[in-house]
Amino acid sequence: MAFTTRPELRGTFGVVSSTHWLASQCGMAVLDRGGNAFDAAVAAGFVLQVVEPHLNGLGGEVPIVLWDSTRGRPEVICGQGPAPSSATIDRIHEMGLGEVPGTGLVAACVPGAFGGWMSLLRDHGTWRFADVLQFAIGYAESGYPLLPRIVETIAMVEPLFREHWPSSAQVYLENGLPRAGQRFRNRDLASTYRRLVREAVSSASGREEQVDAAMRAFYTGFVAEAIELHCRTELMDSSGTTHRGLVAGEDLARFEAHHEPPVTADFHGWTVVKCGPWSQGPVFLQQLRLLEPYDLGGPGFLSAEHIHLVTECAKLAFADREAWYGDPDFGRVPLDELLSRDYADERRRIVGDRASLELRPGRPGGLEPHLPRRSAQKVTPGHWTGTGSKSLGAVRGDTVHVAVADRHGNLVACTPSGGWLQSSPVIPGLGFCLGTRAQMFNLDPEHPNHLEGGKRPRTTLSPSLALREGAPRLAFGTPGGDQQDQWTLEFFLAHAVFGHDLQAAIDAPMFHTSHFPSSFAPHEANPGRLHSEPMAHGVLETLRRRGHDVVETQAWSLGRTCAVGVDPETGILAAAANPRGGQAYAVGR
Repeated sequence: MAFTTRPELRGTFGVVSSTHWLASQCGMAVLDRGGNAFDAAVAAGFVLQVVEPHLNGLGGEVPIVLWDSTRGRPEVICGQGPAPSSATIDRIHEMGLGEVPGTGLVAACVPGAFGGWMSLLRDHGTWRFADVLQFAIGYAESGYPLLPRIVETIAMVEPLFREHWPSSAQVYLENGLPRAGQRFRNRDLASTYRRLVREAVSSASGREEQVDAAMRAFYTGFVAEAIELHCRTELMDSSGTTHRGLVAGEDLARFEAHHEPPVTADFHGWTVVKCGPWSQGPVFLQQLRLLEPYDLGGPGFLSAEHIHLVTECAKLAFADREAWYGDPDFGRVPLDELLSRDYADERRRIVGDRASLELRPGRPGGLEPHLPRRSAQKVTPGHWTGTGSKSLGAVRGDTVHVAVADRHGNLVACTPSGGWLQSSPVIPGLGFCLGTRAQMFNLDPEHPNHLEGGKRPRTTLSPSLALREGAPRLAFGTPGGDQQDQWTLEFFLAHAVFGHDLQAAIDAPMFHTSHFPSSFAPHEANPGRLHSEPMAHGVLETLRRRGHDVVETQAWSLGRTCAVGVDPETGILAAAANPRGGQAYAVGR
């Protein structure tokens, strides 16, 4: 029997798993009061904005995959905002920049999280806007216990806040550097939430109409006005110079969260459901295609052969991500070819017994791949780049997750991110920050993910849904940037191939590769690098002999997967959460 840190939770009424115990409990409270899975996810999502502000916020983004039992099909809601209309390659070069900086206002896209959550609530939920927001308002107004990681994050950027970002200092350093565990309030954020509720309630009486009114208040009302004014200010970023932002009121007014069909692939009786190639989600499906013919169970779970095959297939799938993925509204992404079994057969032939040290994108449909040409962007010491995860130590969190299943057969997985307190200055009076997702664009005009106004960046955010013989079974996801579709893939294989329950699959030792370029500035790559928690005796030594550059991490340091599931035959619900990081929690009854 596999070791677990806690039991897989099982029940019949409802289950919630998220990256923070307060969000999970608030989601469960919604279920207890008659809300459905989508109401619960929205309530939990707003709580996560308050209690994990170093990992997500109201100015960020959220992709969502869901199964609504009343519709009987999987769906995607794209809460990823696009680049501002004035964002062009020439505009960035005119600023004296060789790349989009990893911090500051230049990297801001239109905030998509609020539109994504509101679309989920309006189109699939049952609760009113004011009711789902009550939990987040309470914690922002009355306070919540600060996580040690938040304090460490604020301490790292304290000089930046005091010297260059006074609006951030006002919120996070008002009474000096906070202490871990202290009760912390964000009154400006509470006021923003309360005003959104007031304007929604005063504008309409119907539930859906109030949700629409809240979106107007955000995207064309007082929030949009404050964001536009904020972006006119010259503020420091990681390039070492000050720049204005590019987001304007008209960009916010044009935004609408997209409802779109998902991308899927079959695997041994399962169907995995992902977002499109504006996310990195299809790499999960490409990995399944590559692994499909292998007898993974033969060598044994987490054997050297198992880890080698998964790692080498990941290198090929992520190489294709680098060459081919981008917003499909702005150019053809050959997704059908990339996910075809014939293409996987062709790619699989180059998987050898030794670790590859090359970045090798393929030629789907005979097309020639194009890896982005990148300029070396100066990064000023002392300023954060990307997620700043290297400074955070072992737990590389840059995102959050919430997954919910209810007794009605609804399932939803959401991966909110962006709007990190450490990466962009607080918008004065609103209490939250803009995102920095535009750093994922490149400035190579020949590449499908090059910067263009109105275009979605190819993000790392990647929630997952899985069906078994056509029936919804799992909703899951993790923070972790480029690692998301490696950690969740290994979780899925542990459950679907090796038969571990959800908690055992999460608790199993984890690994990933950083072989390919990081999605975050300054886009570093480590060819052949394999990061692994401690494995059984001899496994890592064997992988080193096979050419892998193995970096052994501390135990319990990789991954933050959250998962819920349902057995459609019995109606039994299940949930599990990751012990790594010491804050994720699953609840249910």
